[in-house]
Amino acid sequence: MDPQRSSPSSGGKNTIRAAIMVVVLAVFAGYLLLWVMMPTNPYKVTWLPELRAKTASTYFGTTQGATYLVFTFPILFIAALGCVYLHLGQKSKDNLITKRGNGDNRTATWKRPIVIKGLGIVSRIELAFFLMFVALLIWNLATYLRISFPKITTKSAAKSGEQVWEAKLNTAALRLGLVGNIALSFLFFPVTRGSSVLPLFGLTSEGSVKYHIWLGHIVMAIFTSHGICYIIFWASTHELSEMLKWENTGVSNVAGEISLLAGLILWATTFPKIRRKMFELFFYTHHLYIVFVFFFVLHVGISYTSIMLPGFFLFVIDRFLRFLQSRRSVRLLSARVLPCQTVELNFSKTKGLSYTPTSIMFLNVPSISKMQWHPFTISSNSNLESDKISVIIKGEGKWSNKLQELLASPSPVDRLDVSIEGPYGPASTDFLRHDLLVMVSGGSGVTPFISIIRELIHTSETTKSNTPNILLITAFKNSTDLTMLDLILPISGAPSDLSRLALQIEAYVTREKKPATQEKKTTRTIWFKPNPSDAPLAPILGPNSWLWLGAIISSSFVIYLILIGILTRYYIFPIDHNTNKIYSSSSRAVLHMLFICICVATTSTAAFLWNKSEKSKETTQIQSMEGATPAASPSSWYYNADRELESLPHESISKSINLHYGERPDLKRFLFDRKESSVGVLVCGPKKLRHEVANICSSGLAANLHFESISFSW
Repeated sequence: MDPQRSSPSSGGKNTIRAAIMVVVLAVFAGYLLLWVMMPTNPYKVTWLPELRAKTASTYFGTTQGATYLVFTFPILFIAALGCVYLHLGQKSKDNLITKRGNGDNRTATWKRPIVIKGLGIVSRIELAFFLMFVALLIWNLATYLRISFPKITTKSAAKSGEQVWEAKLNTAALRLGLVGNIALSFLFFPVTRGSSVLPLFGLTSEGSVKYHIWLGHIVMAIFTSHGICYIIFWASTHELSEMLKWENTGVSNVAGEISLLAGLILWATTFPKIRRKMFELFFYTHHLYIVFVFFFVLHVGISYTSIMLPGFFLFVIDRFLRFLQSRRSVRLLSARVLPCQTVELNFSKTKGLSYTPTSIMFLNVPSISKMQWHPFTISSNSNLESDKISVIIKGEGKWSNKLQELLASPSPVDRLDVSIEGPYGPASTDFLRHDLLVMVSGGSGVTPFISIIRELIHTSETTKSNTPNILLITAFKNSTDLTMLDLILPISGAPSDLSRLALQIEAYVTREKKPATQEKKTTRTIWFKPNPSDAPLAPILGPNSWLWLGAIISSSFVIYLILIGILTRYYIFPIDHNTNKIYSSSSRAVLHMLFICICVATTSTAAFLWNKSEKSKETTQIQSMEGATPAASPSSWYYNADRELESLPHESISKSINLHYGERPDLKRFLFDRKESSVGVLVCGPKKLRHEVANICSSGLAANLHFESISFSW
């Protein structure tokens, strides 16, 4: 496949992006170096005192300026630069899909999956970075203790009325808290869905959730150890009353205990067995992160909090933008109700909203639950369906079953209020670099692959480029689930010719020995009444969303610094005079948090309202073009969709399907028998299935298998 020639402007953009990436990597390397050097004597004795002396002022106190400069500013600078980098990449269509032959075989070994108990499926790159991060934590703790312990002698301990082991326990407890803050500094990056930091390094929010889980366990394990050590120390020295102290300045023990208690409750519900069986409990208790962070700030003070501030600052911006997006209901056009407890929801969207295959969005249906948001993989394609966006929902839990009941009843609702956050997905996809795509799914796991197939349908129809062959291996429990394959083509706008798409589907029905003899149930389509208050889904910050996000990050932080400078200079300094011993640490922390919220809310709302006015013209045009009911159902809000499924495109899809009853797919045979030079392997489904495919690809018996590290599991 011959690569398309790049235009001169595209070459200039690539040069700028390369320069930005060099700066980002240099700044990030320096940031990591600070974490390595933090526990050492050169940092504590030389670097930090000199930096504090140069940055001390009546505007930021004696310690705050240095912390902002070396820990807060670098990450926010990277985030702002990342927005420019992603904006430039967004303007080039060549970046959306990597062409065949662009893959780097030198990294193939590092990308091979490994199944590790407790971590799940990880690539060798992920494992290497995870081990390096753990090594960083161990290095910090070991260095802190190596420097501190020799200073503790029988004589020095006796001055405080302590034994040597008690003094060492006190020191170890403090150092554990310092090390825990390192992990906490990275905790919020993976769950900042609209972040520029994740895509800048080739990551997605849905694929990074596992990093958040790992970091969460590390944070709580360290902070719990930190708290237990202090309780043992206070008990052994007969100072349990320390647990009830809330100092005016310095560390507040009560705030730390409240923070730890909130964290422990939150942590207890995150383990897989509890999360799966009692999702609502997990969902609601996870909001205790607000209590955890608030009292953590009161516990350690705002100066030390500024070390972990960047990740949380970006998270607050993202969370408020999601709040703004979710305030208005999205226009729900139709729903396809399948006989297998599955529905496809089709929403209206603006043509300016584009997304890549395997993207996800979060749905909230107030009539079911006003609080719950659930992620679903987008099954539509923004190129094939420029004005619609779809998700497929399988009834597998309380929330989804209630939705199924609303739509599958003999008299379904004629309209449904739905709010949406997203979509979120990878900045680019590299499916075209393979000769063959093997997609393995179980049950509703076929959903993300529908978006990939639709993308390849569009590519084969609109470009002269060859698309990879597609082998979809999918397993269902019952034959009624086979109707999910009817959703491969959209409800409208399907192409008339699929001859250029080499698609083979091997469908397995595991719990039935032969085709069902009872009357076949049909798919039903429901069209919903429009509501003037509903709007098509649109980018929250318009077509130049990355630039607007960069402006929000920069302006909100600058305004925050100005307000804090004024507050400190004209209110706190006259009282405290930079002694940090008079003005309440808790009051200072609360004011800082309040100003952060005000700055984020003000700048985000301004950007949102500006873009909302720009979007209103397109929204009005779309709403005026939408009719009340389709011509196919003049007297009813729903009709039988058999005629759709018998169309030529669906017949073409049907001819590609081989059905197997009463057996499971022999995945080793399917994968090891492939002779193509490059085979992309994707899997979505139950944990056992995902691990089986990962083990096959990591066995080394077939060098042409490339396991795609795309996560579809929250």
